Amino acid sequence: MQVIRSIKEMQAFSESARQQGKTIVLVPTMGFLHEGHATLMREGRKKGDVLVISIFVNPAQFGPGEDYEQYPRDWESDVKIAESAGVDCIFTPDAGEMYPDGFQTTVSLSQVTGNLCGIYRPTHFQGVATVVAKLFNCTKPHRALFGEKDFQQLVVIRRMVKDLNFDIQVSGVPTVREPDGLAMSSRNLYLNTEQRAAAVSLSRALLEAQKMFKAGERNAGVLMEAARKIIEGEHGTTIDYIKICDVETLEDIQRIAQPVVMALAVRIGKARLIDNIVLNG
Repeated sequence: MQVIRSIKEMQAFSESARQQGKTIVLVPTMGFLHEGHATLMREGRKKGDVLVISIFVNPAQFGPGEDYEQYPRDWESDVKIAESAGVDCIFTPDAGEMYPDGFQTTVSLSQVTGNLCGIYRPTHFQGVATVVAKLFNCTKPHRALFGEKDFQQLVVIRRMVKDLNFDIQVSGVPTVREPDGLAMSSRNLYLNTEQRAAAVSLSRALLEAQKMFKAGERNAGVLMEAARKIIEGEHGTTIDYIKICDVETLEDIQRIAQPVVMALAVRIGKARLIDNIVLNG
């Protein structure tokens, strides 16, 4: 497994693979890898000849007062997990390599970033879209895999790829969960024992809404209120949002008659956790 820190070296590596007729698969990450990332990597291993992961904690997607400096990092563990998943190359540039002096270009999307996390983190998806566009140009993949836990991010990347004519196939991989249902996240590290127990309310709320939907409920407000009661029933939870949206436009839906995603964001202690479920896919 190679570790590459230079953009020019990464581009040369990928160009050589392409000239040999090999298919490159990219799994972008911010490191502190866990089983959710490993699942993405194992899936990527099946889909191409060369598996590249990026490990880069992207300062551009953190807003003022967010946890960029505190974001967990564990290089030794990341290397072991990547090796065990069959990764061929880790691309891990530093911030100065990705954003050199004078950097001033960004990628912005006007609509799909306006709801859900975009309301509470107004600069976040500009940072995400910009860094992913750069990672695509650095690693030159044929395919890229993203976790469906970050559903809005997946929608944003698919929209960017379509709008800017990237010749890359973007695939979503289902959310990986702990045995009790909590979606795996690097930020779960922030939770103490009591908060960790409360965090399970996110998946319980989504499953209750899914159960009600399968029983025939189509009023989005009724489903959201049921989810809200479950989460607010736990001590120390603060809801940023619970919404039901069209899976492509991410516009709010009042009555469900098309594929929708129920998405939520909840603050518990230092952690801001997100989760979602597609109700009518």
